[in-house]
Amino acid sequence: MAEEVSNKQVVLKNYVSGFPKESDMEIKKSSIKLKLPEGSSEAVLVKNLYLSCDPYMRNRMSKMEGSYVESFIPGSPIVGYGVARVLDSTHSNFNKGDLLWGFTGWEEYSIITATQGLIKIQHTDVPLSYYTGILGMPGMTAYAGFFEVCSPKKGERVFISAASGAVGQLVGQFAKLFGCYVVGSAGSKEKIDLLKNKFGFDEAFNYKEEQDLDAALKRYFPEGIDIYFENVGGKMLDAVLLNMRLHGRIAVCGMISQYNLDQNEGVHNLFCLITKRIRMEGFLVFDYYHLYPKFLEVILPQIKEGKVVYVEDIAEGLENAPSALIGLFSGRNTGKQLVVVAPE
Repeated sequence: MAEEVSNKQVVLKNYVSGFPKESDMEIKKSSIKLKLPEGSSEAVLVKNLYLSCDPYMRNRMSKMEGSYVESFIPGSPIVGYGVARVLDSTHSNFNKGDLLWGFTGWEEYSIITATQGLIKIQHTDVPLSYYTGILGMPGMTAYAGFFEVCSPKKGERVFISAASGAVGQLVGQFAKLFGCYVVGSAGSKEKIDLLKNKFGFDEAFNYKEEQDLDAALKRYFPEGIDIYFENVGGKMLDAVLLNMRLHGRIAVCGMISQYNLDQNEGVHNLFCLITKRIRMEGFLVFDYYHLYPKFLEVILPQIKEGKVVYVEDIAEGLENAPSALIGLFSGRNTGKQLVVVAPE
């Protein structure tokens, strides 16, 4: 008989309106057998090691129609990116003991039947937690968004909002290595120091201390912005549009300032898209996962040589996962927010 063990889970109670709270989630315990049920096809049973907290998860906490990701199911464990070890498998690509990253449950153990997005981890000479960040979805987002969507040229002027987050910190470093002038915005002195002193940005500013975002951008970009990597939306996007250069590019990765509003803020300067011939393009990382092998070839040597660094904000234990996720929306985290579920 297969061993049966307790399985701690993070469950969404009900759909959320407005700013999410820890109390919108609860910790529950169930039990699970450490062997796949008879007849399971193309499935893996995993022990979760690390879970990734990401801003897009806020949208999944609400009832959505026609989105690129499905809403969470109230009463069930929430789902997100994670790193896990295979305990049992009926899938030809995964064997017991393999490490993988992809979508998994916010619980100690998961049975994954939607296996098409799972990626086997081949390189274990870097921290496994990196596969929730620099070597996972955020890393691919930064790489594809900057190089594929923004089409950068050496010497261009690049601005990144939410620049100390999981994606922004990498976009800035990629841009610097490519030979661009890079400025980032963030929400605390600690984060500004990180951008300038650890990630090598040319300049950075605290948007919370700026009365006039348009004036702030003119201060750092007197000749205008060639590339804007958009993570924030709202007032920041409006100010950036006024400061874009002719034929500038805006890669729209996220709009975290809007996720908890019942009514999204309007953007008033869209006419600049016409007058300045700006290309503004939203993108989803799913469309670029075919580049993942190429991405690894580029990024792994840069990590090992110290050319790219990565900062993680680590919460210990599944019981602290709700707090870690909610903290994203007030900017409490510094760097990539993740949760350690179990020792490797």
